[in-house]
Amino acid sequence: MPFARATHPTRRGILAAGGAIGLGAALAACGDDKGKDASSGPGSTAAKSGPWSFRDDRGQSVKLDRVPANIVAFTGVGAALYDYGVQVKGVFGPTTTKDGKADVQAGDMDVSKLTVLGNTWGQFNIEKYASLAPDVLISTMFDNAGTLWYVPEESKKKIAQLAPSVGISVYDRQLTQPLQRMWDLAGSLGADMKAARVTDARKRFEAAAARLRAAAKAKPGIRVMAGSASDQLFYVSGTDLSVDLEYFKSLGVNFVEPPASAKKQGGGWYESLSWENVDKYPADIIMMDDRTSAIQPAGITKPTWKKLPAVKAGQVIARSPEPILSYAKCVPLLTTLAEALEKAKKVS
Repeated sequence: MPFARATHPTRRGILAAGGAIGLGAALAACGDDKGKDASSGPGSTAAKSGPWSFRDDRGQSVKLDRVPANIVAFTGVGAALYDYGVQVKGVFGPTTTKDGKADVQAGDMDVSKLTVLGNTWGQFNIEKYASLAPDVLISTMFDNAGTLWYVPEESKKKIAQLAPSVGISVYDRQLTQPLQRMWDLAGSLGADMKAARVTDARKRFEAAAARLRAAAKAKPGIRVMAGSASDQLFYVSGTDLSVDLEYFKSLGVNFVEPPASAKKQGGGWYESLSWENVDKYPADIIMMDDRTSAIQPAGITKPTWKKLPAVKAGQVIARSPEPILSYAKCVPLLTTLAEALEKAKKVS
């Protein structure tokens, strides 16, 4: 999560300890194998009858005697696998909103058919997890220490004893890298990576990237700020560390960049501003965190927010700081920003 929340621990506290991988007594070992696994290469697939192996972004290889059937995943990972035709049995992380509808991070999954182990930070029902007889747990990682996202620090050892885990890194790299890794993982789990809907989505992503590059080149003076709102603070993200912003920057988008000293309290991810200082950085377009943990633009009542030139000009768009890592879900991220740049007026 690239922005801290007033109700959450700081990111540094959340991600301070490295995740350790555990072994289920009835499952094959997860080793730190340096060898090359057949299922970990680009576009690789595995027969549904197994055996199965996958080398994750911690350099650890999970090896089972069959392709996992009982998959438990962080909600966003489950949503990405769903787009490739792989179903998960259980999820943890933001899945449903207060009114019972699907959270933005649940993508197209039918949340009514999922076993939800925890819907908010710190929640993970171990007993319910065990009842699913999990073959593997899959999550993303927002650090270099191997910390599995939304797996509670205090119970990670118990969780690790029930099934091996796979971690896909979304830390300090461009979006295309974890997208490829999720593609590899889905293929290894039996997804048809040659299906038209899958290959067409990848082509649309490439076309959207070309469109964004052209839009950025045509509007080099337009400054884009990535923000997130809480009741007390406004967070301004730099492009370092975030997979989406690093990629957009590589395509030529001109981002507001808080200095490293200002981002220190945010673990290098963001600068925290009081609402009185929300106008610190001139911006022509503001990308706002679309997660349910953040206050959405329509709900921001601060007078200083309403006075921002980009807000007054209607040049505020959504941003997904934790993108669902399928090409189909990432196409709108590119096209939304491209359209905003194409239409944007210089207001800062």
